[in-house]
Amino acid sequence: MTTPTAQQTLWTLIKDIKFGMLTHRHDNGELHSHPLTTQNKSGDEGATLYFFISRKGELANRVLQDGNVNVSYAHPGDDRYVSVSGHAAVTEDQTKKDALWSPMAKAWFPAGATDPDLALLEVAIHHAEYWDVTESKMMQLVKMAKAAVTGKPSEHLGEHKELNL
Repeated sequence: MTTPTAQQTLWTLIKDIKFGMLTHRHDNGELHSHPLTTQNKSGDEGATLYFFISRKGELANRVLQDGNVNVSYAHPGDDRYVSVSGHAAVTEDQTKKDALWSPMAKAWFPAGATDPDLALLEVAIHHAEYWDVTESKMMQLVKMAKAAVTGKPSEHLGEHKELNL
């Protein structure tokens, strides 16, 4: 069960991470990943992530065949890691494209939010898992050294949660 606080924590963990790695199943059966920029930066969108993609690109074609995806986020400097599983769909919601548009996207879509190649990839989150290590690097090293010396598992270093959305 997901509480509003848990969902807010999820958004807090990913909002400052510039790229997510979106993984999907390739035609050959292997998993394939693409770095994408998450366009929405708050939980206001509910349990949905939005990405701008090329309508003619591999990713658009693959999610039409199999929309099951994973998006992973990592901020190693802050010891924040998030894995999101969900269903992706290519949408043509011009109002949403306009609302999410930013000048940075113009590097890939020069004609702006109405660029004919611009498609909106919507990922409905079904499950998320995150690891948020709150201990300082020094304390992490102390706890890991203690575990190595004693042979006992390391003490709790941070928060780990699973969310079903």
